[in-house]
Amino acid sequence: MQTTEHVIDGPHLEVLFAEAVKGPLLSSDIQVQIATLDLVFKYLSLEEVSGKERQAFIEENVADYIFEILRLSGSKDSIVNSAVRVLDLLSNDEQTFRQRLAIGFSTLVPILRYVAEIPFQPVQCHLLKLILNCVTNCPGVVSTSSGEELSSILSGMFKKHMDGDIGMLPETFTLSCSIFVAIMKCTSSRGNPSLAASIEDASRSAISTCLSNNHFSTDQILHCLYLLKEAYTYDQESNFPVSSKVGLRFCVVDILKSKILPWFVTTIHDMEEEDVALGVIETFHSVLHGSNIEGKNFAESLCSSSWFSSLFGCLGLFPTEKMKWRVYMIFSSIIDVLLGTDSGQPIRDSTFRLPSDPTDLLFLLGQKSSHNPELSDCQSAVLLILYASSLYTDRIADDKLVLSSLEQFILLNSNNLLCGASASVTVEILVNLYGFYRGSAKMSYQLPYSPEAERILFQLLAKKEWDSLSTKIQLTSLGWLFQQEKLCKSLADQILKFCRTNPLIANDVVLDHETSHKVDLRVLAELIASENNFGAMILVCLLGDLVENGCQEYDMISVIKACTKIIEIAPAASDQFCMHGIDIVLQNIYNYSTYSFPELFMASSQLALVILKSRSESMSTNEAWTGITMKLIDYLIPTVDSDGWTEEVLTIIGILSLILHHSTNEALIEASKIIVLNVPLVSTINTAIFEACTKGHALFDHDEGTRTGEVLIFVLLLLFFSMRSLLTILPGIIDFQTLLDEGNEMQPLSYVSIRCHDLCKLMHFGSAPVKLIASFCLVQLFTGISESTSTEPVDFKFRQGYLLSISSVLEGLIFFGDVRVALNCSRCLSTLMTWKQLKIESMDVWCRLIVEELVMSLSTPSVTSKSFMIHHKPAANIASALLKLGKAPSWMNRVFDDSSIRSIIHNMSASNLSTELVALFRELLVSGHLNSAHISDLNRVFQACRRYIYADEIQDSSIEDQTAVNVDFVGKARAFLVGLVPDIWRSQSRKKEILEEIELFTKCLMEED
Repeated sequence: MQTTEHVIDGPHLEVLFAEAVKGPLLSSDIQVQIATLDLVFKYLSLEEVSGKERQAFIEENVADYIFEILRLSGSKDSIVNSAVRVLDLLSNDEQTFRQRLAIGFSTLVPILRYVAEIPFQPVQCHLLKLILNCVTNCPGVVSTSSGEELSSILSGMFKKHMDGDIGMLPETFTLSCSIFVAIMKCTSSRGNPSLAASIEDASRSAISTCLSNNHFSTDQILHCLYLLKEAYTYDQESNFPVSSKVGLRFCVVDILKSKILPWFVTTIHDMEEEDVALGVIETFHSVLHGSNIEGKNFAESLCSSSWFSSLFGCLGLFPTEKMKWRVYMIFSSIIDVLLGTDSGQPIRDSTFRLPSDPTDLLFLLGQKSSHNPELSDCQSAVLLILYASSLYTDRIADDKLVLSSLEQFILLNSNNLLCGASASVTVEILVNLYGFYRGSAKMSYQLPYSPEAERILFQLLAKKEWDSLSTKIQLTSLGWLFQQEKLCKSLADQILKFCRTNPLIANDVVLDHETSHKVDLRVLAELIASENNFGAMILVCLLGDLVENGCQEYDMISVIKACTKIIEIAPAASDQFCMHGIDIVLQNIYNYSTYSFPELFMASSQLALVILKSRSESMSTNEAWTGITMKLIDYLIPTVDSDGWTEEVLTIIGILSLILHHSTNEALIEASKIIVLNVPLVSTINTAIFEACTKGHALFDHDEGTRTGEVLIFVLLLLFFSMRSLLTILPGIIDFQTLLDEGNEMQPLSYVSIRCHDLCKLMHFGSAPVKLIASFCLVQLFTGISESTSTEPVDFKFRQGYLLSISSVLEGLIFFGDVRVALNCSRCLSTLMTWKQLKIESMDVWCRLIVEELVMSLSTPSVTSKSFMIHHKPAANIASALLKLGKAPSWMNRVFDDSSIRSIIHNMSASNLSTELVALFRELLVSGHLNSAHISDLNRVFQACRRYIYADEIQDSSIEDQTAVNVDFVGKARAFLVGLVPDIWRSQSRKKEILEEIELFTKCLMEED
């Protein structure tokens, strides 16, 4: 097309030209429309065409015609390309075109959906640019629905690009990020969870695309970071109600932590663009602002990824003032978040005076600053940076250099430090830092240190108030401090303050030091359990001083509760407490508080109980525990008479039970003798048992959830441990005939024990927990009788029918729901069968029923699962006991016939084999019920079982503890004691028991051969 200046300058011709193209633009012939659009595009592309000519086209509504063409185009590629190219040229006249673009915005969004589906579509970038201009300049035209549709389209583009389904030009990528940001800033986008979900998807896809592409451009990564930054800002209370859980902030922080942070730390040394490093640091910095949870968690993640040393490396690559300012600013914000608001202010104040090299920072630290306030500020900043990095073991310089600089700082500025010119926070940071580097040197290799600097530091700590326990501190530093005997007095004061003010002691809450870096009970527990420090000694001496000086009971209780919790967290700490005489301190407390201060008495009793629970190897055998025991019993007897079985009394019963338990390992012998021979205690226990037995059937309703049931369980536990202890410490005192007596002419018991018929009553009438402990007591009684008669035969005297009544109770519980009770009854019944006074014929019917049920069940393939086999252990014990008799019942031959035995063996496997079943097969072998085929099959099963066990695949098939653990201390103590009872009988693991039983079978087989 030829033009002249006259034509170009003639406004009337421009108007005529614009009018002339309107008709062809509305033609029904698409080729005419395309040709017209191409003509307009060619004209507007001419260099001679100015903004005035483009403005004429806009004012003559040509843009409106083109938008209409797009609306009716059906997204045909050729017409879309031609139309969008013209609109792109018209958009160069931004001011005039803005209104037209706003009107046509609703047309562009559906066209974008079509264009987005085509990889590298020619006008994709032009269309995105038009949309970005409209959203940026006319945000009011973006409705909620159009914003959602746009975000959905763009999110889909990112997703397909990440999956490799479509390609994407760098310009398309950056424009899409910019559109997302513009949409988020629109008023209509506030409180839109659907939009937030699209932004989350797009952010993840965009970052994954960028970081997986080695050839990404600087613009791409910067736009990604900008998108994340704005997304984090978008999810705030002003946009979303507090009750709305959009989670966009968590998403952004997760992307920064899991994607960008690892990428940045690993690529920082190869990074060529300073702008990318600055963009990452700025984005991270934006998340750290404010005191929100995400910011704090993110700061922890940064520091855990060697952030300080990484950024100093970045400063080495890009030693510009801009980079230095940005690095020190984010350092200060991290310290604000970790240590409290404005903690990083010294760094902000000294940013432009701080050097970029960590070695130069250490040089600053080692200078005298008495007459130089600016240097003093710089030194505070350096200490903060070293302190924060040391918390996460992030070393920004060689340990030797840092320790040397710290010592120089102490030596040259000792006057300022000693006269109090330095703030206390600086002193605490200094001591924590010094302790960290001294402790690190001790653990890894010996570094030379200055004794003079150490002396000045200790002198400083003796004069000034300091509290490392209330600050964030590295475990290495804490360990070193607790290894310094000269600091014990100061640390004792700090521990007392910690116990007074720490609510976690009362609430049983323990923090994780890995993330909090605060000293809590878990940290102290691990420190004390690790030995090689004065932690336990400090606590014991502190408690002893409080008692000796008659200090406030609240202080004593706080320290006692701290000790209790420490032992609960780390039972090994009990050894350390015992080595430093905690039992003597406890005895003094009981002398001080038995009746005057019930809360102190209860706290002390809880501490005594957890010490005994810990099974400490350093358990003292001196008079302290004897005195404690006497005090406890002196308190127990009158309290039961006046107030009944209170929580304090039940706690004491738990303590006495554990003392008796320790006596079986030759510890606390004298204390145990005091317990079992105490006449008032014997009377109190007998009364409790008598009252329980008189309840009859009503006793069943009293389980551990009722006071009567709980008291009875504790009393039975004491009786169980007493019966075990008596066999060890006073074996000759037990008269088993007395324990087997019944009727009105019974001799009174002179020691803590229980009669057989009372146990049978409790097993028959009691609730499940009562049956369980009573059955263990009966097993203990029968075991004692068996051991006694094995060395010296005793002819026990029973009335006619007495043993039959016992056997009836035991038989009735063979199929009880709690298999532990059933197993105990089967053991007792097996022992009872060996007594000549019992006529086995009286049990014939019931025993036959038990054995037939056993054989029928074991012969059925579908029911021989592992759990099913557990519940047949009691019956297997009965069958074994019958086979051991000199003359087994004749019906045993019919029950254990060839087909039954073959079926049982066929159903056996390595995983469901039990000790009781192997013992049964051994008795069948001895009694001649097994033939060569049976033995061959059994050997194959046993061999498979051996391989199974040696491969460590077999699981302990012991019964799960069915005792509920209450949240209160007494409930926990009861649960522990109940769990301890079966552990005593299980002297070795189930694996070893099975292997030993298999070996016995093999030995018997060899003897038979």
